[in-house]
Amino acid sequence: MKTSGKFRRPDVTTAMHDLQSRTLAVFPCDVAKLIYLASTRDYNSGLYFHDGLSVHFSREIAETALQSSHKKIFQELLRMSLENLVEQLEVFFRSTQQDSSTVLEAWKNLEPYRVVVPQDSDTVSKEFFFSNIRIALAILESRQGKLHLPSGQCASPLQ
Repeated sequence: MKTSGKFRRPDVTTAMHDLQSRTLAVFPCDVAKLIYLASTRDYNSGLYFHDGLSVHFSREIAETALQSSHKKIFQELLRMSLENLVEQLEVFFRSTQQDSSTVLEAWKNLEPYRVVVPQDSDTVSKEFFFSNIRIALAILESRQGKLHLPSGQCASPLQ
């Protein structure tokens, strides 16, 4: 499976395709995929584990496929417009089957998005991601506030 200390790329590519088509395809949005992929990483070692992939491929190829997929989804979210990120969070919050306002508060207070970035991400990318998430959460909170106003009232005294 190894060639000169490296995995043959087709093995990892095949594993990534398998991961995408069998596991990640069930998730409703990229935010959910990012969270899932981060959850396959052991917080003590930084290593990724996926029993299903490890059965079809080797543990090492499965780990590389998970890590590569995690980085890829993270990069896609970094390039995403703020408007699309807000939509992604809305979809994710609804998919949790919890009250969206409860999930929003938890995300604001606990900041679980801080543990979902790939381990070797550079500081600028991490901070950019965190900033975009905080802005998206503020937009969602603002929208939520407007939804709870009695009819005829404005969300802002300037309106």
